[in-house]
Amino acid sequence: MRESKQVEFKAQWNDEHLRTICAFANSEGGIIYIGVDDKGNPIGITNMDKLLEDIPNKILSKLGVIADVDVEMVKGQEVIKIKVEKSEVPISYDGKFYIRTGSTIQQLSGNELLRFMLKKQRILWDSLPSEAGVDEVDIETIERFKRMAKKRLPEISEEDSIEKILKNLELVKEDKLTNAGLLLFGKKPQKYIHGAGARVGRFKTPTIILDTIDVSGNLFKQLDGLMEAIKKHLNVRFEIKGIEREDIWDYPLEAIREAVINALIHRDYLSLADVQIKIYDNKIWFFNPGKLPEEITIEMLKQDHGSIPRNRHIAYVFFLAGLIEKWGSGTKRMVELCREAGLPEPEFKEEGGFVVEFYKDIYTEEYLTKLGLNERQIKAVMYVKGKGKITNREYRELTGLSDEGTRKDINVLVEKGLLLPVGKGRNTHYILK
Repeated sequence: MRESKQVEFKAQWNDEHLRTICAFANSEGGIIYIGVDDKGNPIGITNMDKLLEDIPNKILSKLGVIADVDVEMVKGQEVIKIKVEKSEVPISYDGKFYIRTGSTIQQLSGNELLRFMLKKQRILWDSLPSEAGVDEVDIETIERFKRMAKKRLPEISEEDSIEKILKNLELVKEDKLTNAGLLLFGKKPQKYIHGAGARVGRFKTPTIILDTIDVSGNLFKQLDGLMEAIKKHLNVRFEIKGIEREDIWDYPLEAIREAVINALIHRDYLSLADVQIKIYDNKIWFFNPGKLPEEITIEMLKQDHGSIPRNRHIAYVFFLAGLIEKWGSGTKRMVELCREAGLPEPEFKEEGGFVVEFYKDIYTEEYLTKLGLNERQIKAVMYVKGKGKITNREYRELTGLSDEGTRKDINVLVEKGLLLPVGKGRNTHYILK
């Protein structure tokens, strides 16, 4: 046996172990073995009968939890096994709340405690009443929503009052805007919800900042402001298709818009961190302080997956407004749009929050390294990028490889979809795909 997130060894019983039981109950449950040392070796218990009577009573009286306390044989010796099930309600010990993090115990406080309490009680933060009254509603945004929602909410009318719309959308409670109502339609949500803004920066390097734009207001206005700020720092060229002119941006604007919307509706508004967007020469980095739901993994984001919005009411209003096409499709749509534009797939990460990265040019040393290419292969791809093509002989001269080594290297580049063979036999050369 080994200690883990859900298993802990104790040489003897101590009432402080109730803190561990509290943490197990507030997490995924767990087992405590009494009479076992840190290495998992049984050392025996002298007052077994008394403990079997006292421990369940103390757990119940102090924590309000019924635990399974029994005797178990470990390597020929009797020890006490305390099995704690995951609790559906918050459990406190001496007025404090604890959870299990790895093999350690963490006391919750501040916003972490609030998040925990809301989750345990299945209450959505965006459904809670704010301190703002209905008089804080921005009429222009409400009128705009009426027009945008007409397709998906045909019963909405231009004559509907602010109060009626808010009530129908469940965005008002006790004459106060809910947090969702304030963020969606408030004149200045940041007056009540600190950190509910966004920032766009143009970076030459991670430490050289060329421009910074702060964006505030309600979420509809933030979406507009962020898109304008991003477009300000992107290049656009024009192509004539038929009789019409088409704007070709560095990145597909629809994919960028999806990333902005994703950040606004899925972020954790209990965090004081802003939504942050950093534009570099060759990539755009999006960050929002909101990790993925436990049920969703990074790998699932590039395929069809269920939607588990952190801010359900905000997401629903954006859906009605036509800003979200389909539940759970945003990240997959970003991938598809980048592919269609001939760009690398965006990368999704969890780094203190949720990160999306778009890459402008697939043929960069940074991106090629992430694909697992070695230095020779990267050098060859950069050669083709500059010269337009490469032959087997040029590859050998560039890298010093033998015929067989060259063939293997080039096959990898072809299999990864980076190079395309042109011609046959001795006349074969390779171009960027």
